[in-house]
Amino acid sequence: MSNFKDVFNKKAFIAFVTAGDPNLKSTELFIDRMIDAGVSLIEIGIPFSDPIAEGSVITKADIRALKSGTTTDKIFDMVRNVRKKHPDFPLVFMTYLNPVFSYGYDKFFKKCKELNMLGIIIPDMPYEEKKEAEKVAIKYNQEVISLIAPTSENRIKMIASDAKGFIYLVSSLGVTGMRSEFKFDLAEIVNEIKKYTDVPVAIGFGISNPDAVKKMCAISDGAIVGSAIVKIIEEHGEDSGDYIYNFCKSMVEATY
Repeated sequence: MSNFKDVFNKKAFIAFVTAGDPNLKSTELFIDRMIDAGVSLIEIGIPFSDPIAEGSVITKADIRALKSGTTTDKIFDMVRNVRKKHPDFPLVFMTYLNPVFSYGYDKFFKKCKELNMLGIIIPDMPYEEKKEAEKVAIKYNQEVISLIAPTSENRIKMIASDAKGFIYLVSSLGVTGMRSEFKFDLAEIVNEIKKYTDVPVAIGFGISNPDAVKKMCAISDGAIVGSAIVKIIEEHGEDSGDYIYNFCKSMVEATY
């Protein structure tokens, strides 16, 4: 059984995919190709109709996925198929609080355990409300991943000292999307986080090329890429598998 220590036993490249974009059969293939490319962890996005932290690329992916008939139960079925081929590969879900709350915390996290998931990232859940979901997640050996924004400042100690699994450091203000520059001193923020925890720190939001991955891995434990992968799927649809493989392989190589 995998765990977050396996993910971060070296510099990690973490990839994101929106489940159901353009359909769940394709998502399963894309996950296979990401694993073939050597990614460390995959975030499987459960689409939501109002993804407030997402830029236009992932928002459009969510709309495409929902239009294709994607539901949480169908995503669970898709992951079950993935597990037949990759029983221990590190996977987490990423979604908003509403889909989890509506499904029911206990029912949702029980399914996560059955599927050997490591945990979940919920970007619209404030730290102060984390305990409500976490107390159920813990029951099923699931970690609720903490996010720290570059403006967290006085909240870093509070969030970091309580973090589990890994910390998702948001590189920029605003929503997800590819960026050409990063305005905050992320190395300084990572160093501040490390004062309070030995939980790994991975940086996401805006990373879209190997040079950016290399820079982020030089100052943290890993890099997270979502929009750049989702953009490939927007452009190539069901035929995205090889493009995703080549892109992810180049990103993995940039972590060395």
